[in-house]
Amino acid sequence: MIIRKLFKFENAHIVRGCTTRRCSENIHGHSYQVEVLLESNYLDDGQMVYDFGLTKLYIKELIDSFDHAITLWSKDDPSYIASMKSFSSRWVELPVSPSAEQFSRVIYLIVERILECTRMQNGERDVKLQSIIVHETQSGYAQSFREDAHSQMMGVILLDEIVFSDQVTAEWSDIKIWEKLLQHKVIINPLKI
Repeated sequence: MIIRKLFKFENAHIVRGCTTRRCSENIHGHSYQVEVLLESNYLDDGQMVYDFGLTKLYIKELIDSFDHAITLWSKDDPSYIASMKSFSSRWVELPVSPSAEQFSRVIYLIVERILECTRMQNGERDVKLQSIIVHETQSGYAQSFREDAHSQMMGVILLDEIVFSDQVTAEWSDIKIWEKLLQHKVIINPLKI
C-alpha cells in the first residue's frame, strides 16, 4: 500500500547551465509542492501504514527548511554565494544545482535518512520511501525513486555536504536533528503530536 503526504514551500534559486536564460541567469522563485510517498505491506496498530501526524515533525521541519529561503549550489560562483548569504538569513547550500530533479533527489535522501533513524513505536513495519515528487510549477514536476537518489550517473549527493543556515536550524524543534541524522543516531517519533 502507498500513502502520500503533501508539503509546500516557497523558494528562490538559479539553475546554472539550463537552456533558458531566465532560469540560468536570474534569481527566481517557485511555489513548490512536495509529495512524500511511503509504502508498506503491513499496517500498524492503528491500521495505518504510517500515521500522517508523525510526518509533522522531522519530515515537515526539514522540508520546511527550504521555505522562504534561497537555495544555493556549492559549486556556483563564490562571490554570488557569499553575496546571497550576506543578504539572506534563510538559505540552504546543496552539493548539486537546485533544479526540480535535484530537489527531488535531495529530499528523497533526507526523508530516507529520517525513516532509517526513526524508532517506530506503534507497530509500524517495513515502512519505506517509495518516491518523492517535487512540483516546481502546476504543470511540471520531477519524481525520484531510490535508484535516482543514489545514482552516481546523476551525481553523488552526500548529506554532510548539505548546509542549512543558522536561522533555518534555529527554527527546528531539535536544533541538533541534522547532526543526529548525519551520525545515524536513533530519533523517536512521538505518538502524540
